[in-house]
Amino acid sequence: MGLITSVLGIIGFVIGIPIGLIIGFFFLIYSQPTHDEYPPARPLVETSISVLLDLLPDIPLWMKNPDYERVDWFNKFLSYMWPYLDKAICGIIQSSAQPIFADYIGKFCIESIEFEKLSLGALPPIVHGVKVYETNEKELLFEPSIKWAGNPNIVLVLKVLSLRIRVQLVDFQFFATMRVALKPLVPTFPCFGMVVVSLMEKPHVDFGLKVLGGDLMSIPGLYRYVQETIKRQVSSMYHWPQVLEIPILDASTASVKKPVGLLHVNIIRACNLLKKDLLGTSDPYVKLSLTGEKLPAKKTTIKKRNLNPEWNEHFKLVVKDPKSQVLQLEVFDWDKVGGHDRLGMQMIPLQKINPGEKKVFNLDLIKNSNVVMDFGDKKKRGRLELDLRYVPFREESLKSRNENQDEYQRKESRDEKSSEEDDFLSHAGLLSVAIQSAKDVEGKKKHSNPYAVVLFRGEKKKTKMLKKTRDPRWNEEFQFTLEEPPVKESIRVEVMSKGTGFHFRSKEELGHVDINLDDVVDNGRINQKYHLINSRNGIIHIEIHWTTS
Repeated sequence: MGLITSVLGIIGFVIGIPIGLIIGFFFLIYSQPTHDEYPPARPLVETSISVLLDLLPDIPLWMKNPDYERVDWFNKFLSYMWPYLDKAICGIIQSSAQPIFADYIGKFCIESIEFEKLSLGALPPIVHGVKVYETNEKELLFEPSIKWAGNPNIVLVLKVLSLRIRVQLVDFQFFATMRVALKPLVPTFPCFGMVVVSLMEKPHVDFGLKVLGGDLMSIPGLYRYVQETIKRQVSSMYHWPQVLEIPILDASTASVKKPVGLLHVNIIRACNLLKKDLLGTSDPYVKLSLTGEKLPAKKTTIKKRNLNPEWNEHFKLVVKDPKSQVLQLEVFDWDKVGGHDRLGMQMIPLQKINPGEKKVFNLDLIKNSNVVMDFGDKKKRGRLELDLRYVPFREESLKSRNENQDEYQRKESRDEKSSEEDDFLSHAGLLSVAIQSAKDVEGKKKHSNPYAVVLFRGEKKKTKMLKKTRDPRWNEEFQFTLEEPPVKESIRVEVMSKGTGFHFRSKEELGHVDINLDDVVDNGRINQKYHLINSRNGIIHIEIHWTTS
């Protein structure tokens, strides 16, 4: 009987498998699925608003906003570096918290405060997208959207009246969109002076707080109060336009020295100069410059056959550091052929001059600036008489000056020593023109070696020529010392291209722009991009400053 049962079972298994496969095949082909069990797939645009609102928090920012870019590579880099960043950040937190803890020891019966455990956990923050802005300033500006749902292990132990109280931070979450600026951009590694961070909206901060093993946030009303307090405090400190500045480079390294004033030099006369010509005379002139400047030196006129010349010539020199710069004065004998002979020199540190004060100097000329070598030279080289006045710049516009004109007039009425010269100095200033870059400059000829030419009041200044580019970056600044504000005047900037090799004589204008300086005088500064005239798509970036003394 058992044998018959086994045989029938084998036969049923062999026959049942083919029959089951055939029935299943026909059922799959001819059966229709019911919509009640499997809802149809719909396009996202046909989805209801309530469903979309549920999905939006999970959609990455780079999908919702096309201005934001994906940074998967950075998130992967951050995940690899997170164990090391965790230890480094915790070390900074611990060292920064020690002085704060020390201030509370002895107060409120607190005997000690210390970290029992300090770790940011194994889950790094995630950057959901980055939006980069293009500005006219020397900075790199971007907005990262950061989400961090971490599992930190931070336990703080307070010892109060010999009782140890353990406070633990758990389930920490932080969501924020912040604006980060790397500025100013400088030619010193890492090429920016500081990091400026601000929040663009109130951050989302959520966490649990356990005290003696119990969840403190479960107390009714306390959770919402703590949440709103933290958001309000963080926003008041770092919500834009409030910023957090993190210095990266030393201030002396990161800062680019800017003009801070004008040195007015009046070369009056010289007497008893050396005789360098065969006829027992000299053809003197004075050459003057400031140390630390790459600008060409100023020169007086040449007084032919005169050992006691009188010039009474006025010069203006741009000062960047009055504490360290020195005025160099050199008297030369002009020769028609060959080099000019130096009759003598003298140096005046600017720190000896009080701002706004006119000081007269009557100096004995020396052979050179080396005191040791000059000590043995007993030859009298004559004297040079001049007066100096250092006038610092006022960082204000002409509008503010007009608003305070009555105050100035009252001050001048009380000052009996005011003169036409003082009025002349009050209107003098410095016009700084910075040619930053250009884009899409092209001409009809084959060569594209652009350079910029600045034309103002008959002066012509050029940038360096950059070869084989349509998007040049010059970053060069030119300065014009003026006796009065350039009201109702304009400055022209031309972009030219010059051939090289066999075509070195070939020049072509790629475009130009005329800039009215009234806005510069009124506002003190403009920083804009201009479309080049006579150019198809050319754009030039120019920054102009006007500072008055």
